Amino acid sequence: MSLNTYSSDESRLNPLDVVERLAAVHDWSFERASEDEITILVAGKWSDYQVSYTWMGDIEALHLACAFDLRVPERRRAGVQELISMINEHMWVGHFDLWVNEGMVMFRHALVLNGGVEASGKQCEALLDNALEACERYFSAFQFVVWAGRPAKEALSAAMFETSGEA
Repeated sequence: MSLNTYSSDESRLNPLDVVERLAAVHDWSFERASEDEITILVAGKWSDYQVSYTWMGDIEALHLACAFDLRVPERRRAGVQELISMINEHMWVGHFDLWVNEGMVMFRHALVLNGGVEASGKQCEALLDNALEACERYFSAFQFVVWAGRPAKEALSAAMFETSGEA
């Protein structure tokens, strides 16, 4: 039984056009791979981030996937999976995944635009801001597990530690 009485066949703007304008305004490198996908490169504090937005018309959702340069070797995948599970417990929106075949950590989130709702620049920017904030916050925890071989709990505690003031 479908509760949706709206016909998604009505014409609407492609939300990726909004994302493309956002990238242009911020002078970020981007590539529009197709009508349904755009990839943006954004420099962060800890890494450069490859952010892919995909318009999924069949479910009327704008999907964001944010990847960073950190390959997880086979021997560290269990620790990274444990860390991801612990991090995701703290997340209100979006989540991290480990793409096992590529050994790549990625942050994912989606903006649901059912019923002909059109994406605004502020919504697309908020989606991106949330992804970058999460990646920046937990990047060091992933490094701690992958490069230093530290336990997930210890890595998360180090990432959650916040300092105040300046030295």
